[in-house]
Amino acid sequence: MNCLRCSGLTVEDHFLDMASQFGQMWARSLRCVNCGYVHDSVTEQHRLARQEQVAALPSGEPDYQDDEVHLGVEFIIRRVA
Repeated sequence: MNCLRCSGLTVEDHFLDMASQFGQMWARSLRCVNCGYVHDSVTEQHRLARQEQVAALPSGEPDYQDDEVHLGVEFIIRRVA
């Protein structure tokens, strides 16, 4: 399998999960030899869940309707006597 980040070679590696509810547990994951990225099934599920939560406008244009507008001093109109 190729790395998702850099398309480099991934190898199976063993990791020790120190923060597990059941004490220390060993886990197998894929690690990239080039960049060190670890492809883990749990991490992948969290990443996919975050992508689903991101909502984009169909037009691709930003929505500024609810944003507040703060005008600076350059927009102050002075009356000339």
